[in-house]
Amino acid sequence: MSEIPAAGPEASAGPGGEPIRVLVVDDHALFRRGLQMVLEQEPDIEVVAEASDGAEAVVQASEQTPDIVLMDVRMPRRGGIDACTAIHEAVPSAKIIMLTISDEEADLYDAIKAGAMGYLLKEISIEEVAAAIRAVHGGQSLISPSMASKLLTEFASMIKKTDDRQQVPTPRLTDREMEVLKLVAKGMNNRDIAKVLFISENTVKNHIRNILEKLQLHSRMEAVVYAVREKLLEIT
Repeated sequence: MSEIPAAGPEASAGPGGEPIRVLVVDDHALFRRGLQMVLEQEPDIEVVAEASDGAEAVVQASEQTPDIVLMDVRMPRRGGIDACTAIHEAVPSAKIIMLTISDEEADLYDAIKAGAMGYLLKEISIEEVAAAIRAVHGGQSLISPSMASKLLTEFASMIKKTDDRQQVPTPRLTDREMEVLKLVAKGMNNRDIAKVLFISENTVKNHIRNILEKLQLHSRMEAVVYAVREKLLEIT
């Protein structure tokens, strides 16, 4: 998990310098229009389609194959989380960011399980959305800082409710990898982790890649979920 990076086009366009293709999904037309107007000012981002609910979003995603889907959680006909699962199956290359007013722990957890790479509250400035798009397109997982503690609290609660059971031995992480994972769990980005541990950003990226390979996971967010569930991290 990372904090929302500062605005700016550093983190780039899609393959071959093509703009990052974005599908905007929200049941409020004015919000969609406002978001589209702001994103159209970004030279490396192109809004290729929009949808007013989850059912329409699945159709548009299948037809347009966007790089990023910005989607609300609660919408009529078909909600965002259900649509997230369907889009993830239909267009595996699309990365999904939930952009919502819902700060419910259950929605956050269900979105992660459904394959979302980001969960941002609409309290962020609309200009920050472009930076979030670039970050997720570049492989980061993002979560609004105010939701980070709720995520860990949710998993702590799950652990307390789980009966003792036989578990497959967990892959062993090195001490340094555990340090990196704990900082990721606090919502730090690669730059901040590098400063805390006095190592380079590339070294941080290598550690995270090794962590994901050892745990057979795909994103930073999944790594934190796994680590909490398997009690590799302690939550106070």
